[in-house]
Amino acid sequence: MTMAGTVDWALIAPVAAAMTAGGLIGIERTYHGHPAGFRTHILVCMTSCVLMLAAMHQATWAFVALPDQRLVIDPTRMSHGILTGIGFLCAGVIFREGFSVHGLTTAASLWTTSAVGVMFGIGMWDLGLIAGGATLLVLAILRFLDARLPHVGVMDVTLRWTRGAAPGEAVLRDLLSDSGLKPVRIGHVVSHDGLIHEHHIKARGPMPLRVHDLSMRLGEQTGLAGFSVMPRDD
Repeated sequence: MTMAGTVDWALIAPVAAAMTAGGLIGIERTYHGHPAGFRTHILVCMTSCVLMLAAMHQATWAFVALPDQRLVIDPTRMSHGILTGIGFLCAGVIFREGFSVHGLTTAASLWTTSAVGVMFGIGMWDLGLIAGGATLLVLAILRFLDARLPHVGVMDVTLRWTRGAAPGEAVLRDLLSDSGLKPVRIGHVVSHDGLIHEHHIKARGPMPLRVHDLSMRLGEQTGLAGFSVMPRDD
């Protein structure tokens, strides 16, 4: 509201639009169980919009640098600061587990949501609506198209062998190939007491990955103290 008590729709409308766009994008992320969801995307989009509105309405700032002079700031500096700050937030949703890196798509959605808020903040409504719709298209609709395209899946396999039972890499490759998988990288970790030898494997194979088949084969291996089979899905 302004000093006179009237509603300033020039400020309320873009904030409401930013909250709506951020909420729609956040709903998709929440539905698929990702760490940055509904409220996070609303806050990111709304905050980006509010900061850009503040930069675009410098004439209303209650600040005077020197008598009879007015301070004018380049609004693009505000957008640079916003996107830099979003970078730290995006880093918080990206994590690494073994050879896997998770959360990249969610981080990208936060970055894009921030940009959508900036568009509403500077008054580029058309571009903001186009960017918001395109983001939803990529995250929600293209997900189904991506699932139907022929592509290679990636799986992280960890095998824990007892002392002296760990096979050579040639045997591991044969074991994985029986389930349609090809190892891309094989790492070795041995416990301090030498009782456990771990293989950390990154493997590729045609989708759908034969996870159950590999698990059954691993359960038949002598000397295997434990294992984990984790298909990647960002």
